[in-house]
Amino acid sequence: MNEQKQQQSLVDNKSTATKVIVTMPAYNAAKTLIKVFDEIDKTVVSEIILVDDCSKDDTVDVASKLPIKVIRHPHNVGYGGNQKTCYSEALRDGADIVIMLHPDYQYDPLKVPDMIAPILSGEADIVLGSRFIGGGALKGGMPMYKFIANRFLTTTQNMVLGTNLSEFHTGYRAYSRKFLETVPFLRNSLAFVFDAEILCQAVYFGFNIAEIGVETRYFPEASSINFMNSVKYGMGVLGTLAKFAAAKANIRKCDLFRP
Repeated sequence: MNEQKQQQSLVDNKSTATKVIVTMPAYNAAKTLIKVFDEIDKTVVSEIILVDDCSKDDTVDVASKLPIKVIRHPHNVGYGGNQKTCYSEALRDGADIVIMLHPDYQYDPLKVPDMIAPILSGEADIVLGSRFIGGGALKGGMPMYKFIANRFLTTTQNMVLGTNLSEFHTGYRAYSRKFLETVPFLRNSLAFVFDAEILCQAVYFGFNIAEIGVETRYFPEASSINFMNSVKYGMGVLGTLAKFAAAKANIRKCDLFRP
């Protein structure tokens, strides 16, 4: 208990001198946004930025009533494209740490202090909220086909990248400013495979990755890609691994891995 209090004290003290910005890539999140906003620790977070990817519901109207920055894409550009806007805007606003938190309440906002702790301590430049530490994936309702696909892809990624992560496919992430200013994430895909590409870049450019266990929730309002998009994502992950391996072996460089 004393150790937990000391860690929380470290987060509280350091975060006051560190600009932490939460970014929310939003699409049809009107029903859950306020709940997510209410549970974010405002003593730790300096600013919240929501980027709406041309939602079909009232996400922008709901967000505009909250004390957050709201950016609306006039056209849907995809999940990867949304993240590019999120991170670029956060860097422009002077963020030292950037958190990606989905506004659909699938991931626990209360975990924000835990997400930034390894970056504040200098242990890592990237923190992943893993649904597989503590067995939270199936308990939270993850469909079995997604569970199996996640285990297959994560095992393959660990083998190719030489890592030992419990999960690569979480949507709950924290990045240091140094990391986002180093990797060429603006060259990444506009689609879901952006998430896999940026982690391959992390390994390629030698950044440390930490993980914490997080709970996840699957319910009708939570965003989730359908089966066909899941297949496309899986193929994209394997293709990104092939590009990584070719770049590491100096067989063929691609823009993802050019400084």
